[in-house]
Amino acid sequence: MKAQAPTGYGRGLSSQARNLHWLLSNLVDEVPGIRSVAVVSSDGLLLLNSDPDGADGQEALPGAGDGPRGSSADLATIVSGLGSLTQGAAKLMDGGAVKQTMITMDEGSVFVMSISDGSLLGVHATPDCDMNVIAYHMALFVGRAGHVLTPELRSELRKSMESAQ
Repeated sequence: MKAQAPTGYGRGLSSQARNLHWLLSNLVDEVPGIRSVAVVSSDGLLLLNSDPDGADGQEALPGAGDGPRGSSADLATIVSGLGSLTQGAAKLMDGGAVKQTMITMDEGSVFVMSISDGSLLGVHATPDCDMNVIAYHMALFVGRAGHVLTPELRSELRKSMESAQ
């Protein structure tokens, strides 16, 4: 199932916040195999996702049942946990900063990429996705979004996510 591009955003948001929503929409729309996308702040809070209102009336994944299993809200939790785990591992191994984490499973893949401010971009993809294409487009997103993700913008995005729920 194709991820849902963000909808309902833009009203009352700054141009930088609208630009980030547009970048996320492009990532979702342009890259085949993406199921859901989440941007998580360094403290684990969801800033942007590919299904912000959860009102599409469809299951996020085949067999998801009544809950949003596999949705970008769940992805945000996973991304935050993976980010903490990999950063801790890198510190213990004197490995420097973590740039990207990838998990491949029988039924899909999860990619996590660091954004310059400590935030994380997470993508849940189909099992037949082209991992190189997804990683490339994630890197483009990070390159474009990293310099504008200021503390003020993160606060604005958090507030917009809270009001969308």
